[in-house]
Amino acid sequence: MLSDQTLVSDIKAIIAQSKDNAVRAVDHQRTLMYWHIGKRIFEHEQEGKDRADYGKYLTQYLAKALEPDFGSGFSRRQIELFRQFYRVFPIANALRSQLSWTQYRLLMRLDLDEQREFYMAETIKNNWTSRQLERQVFTNLYERLLLSNDKESVLAVARREKMPSDAKEIIKDPMVLEFLGLKRESAYYEKDLEGAIIGHLQEFLLELGNGFSFVARQKRIHIEGDEFFVDLVFYNRLLQSFVIIEIKTHKLTHQDIGQLQMYVNYYDRIEKLPHEHPTIGILLCASKNDAVVKFTLPEGQKQIVASQYELYLPTEQQLLDEMNKELDSFVGKSDAD
Repeated sequence: MLSDQTLVSDIKAIIAQSKDNAVRAVDHQRTLMYWHIGKRIFEHEQEGKDRADYGKYLTQYLAKALEPDFGSGFSRRQIELFRQFYRVFPIANALRSQLSWTQYRLLMRLDLDEQREFYMAETIKNNWTSRQLERQVFTNLYERLLLSNDKESVLAVARREKMPSDAKEIIKDPMVLEFLGLKRESAYYEKDLEGAIIGHLQEFLLELGNGFSFVARQKRIHIEGDEFFVDLVFYNRLLQSFVIIEIKTHKLTHQDIGQLQMYVNYYDRIEKLPHEHPTIGILLCASKNDAVVKFTLPEGQKQIVASQYELYLPTEQQLLDEMNKELDSFVGKSDAD
């Protein structure tokens, strides 16, 4: 009887997978159709390029001719998107079957080729839905990773050309936790933020990045008769290390760093297996002074990371300002050298 149930489960899984493959195949064919339409429009448009308003006239003409027979999917706005699609992605063989038309529409909004390349690689690698891709684009994932990494390293990790060797290659600063639904104007305790994270664990894992899995909440550890409680414990299979997160709803202090260092040392000496890499500690704090972090920790250490959290979506200008600060700091150090 048990084998019969297994057979039914296997067949259901085959059916579900086949349906998913069929949907993907149909969507990819639709994407290719839009690309070929865009190419044909672009080529025809070039013949009338001496007329400044020819492109506008052409999309209006095509919409009037196609929309009555094929519906709103061939409105003037949609036809303009087909043309833009071809111009942004001019090589048909480079179109990926794992990406849907909705995802390509999101990618077309990006200005830089390296941005599109990064999000395409991450979407395929992590099997993101369109909604997950949209969230990562709108929270400026690429730009946040660039704040502590160089462009080549970020793209290499996304393409799987290299495995991350440093926690800063995958841990973002700031972390954007808008999905928790907490108002930044409100006062709340650390247990409130911790509870909200557990309640939105799937979204939090997505924000943490690649390779994370949840291990424990309020993990009790005993040290010579004293009890301590670690807020959150994760494991990262890419780094092959435990990742401890301590939540602080106040501005980071050197005492907070010392507390986390103790937890990291405990996991390294008691929990870590010989083949695993050193434990990573993340202080998730409301605000931080980078100088305090720098002078509290040993020079060159890579195990403790302070990451500020935001309860709302940062604007593009805010991120650009942060990146410019990092660049100015780098230039200043180079001049000093």
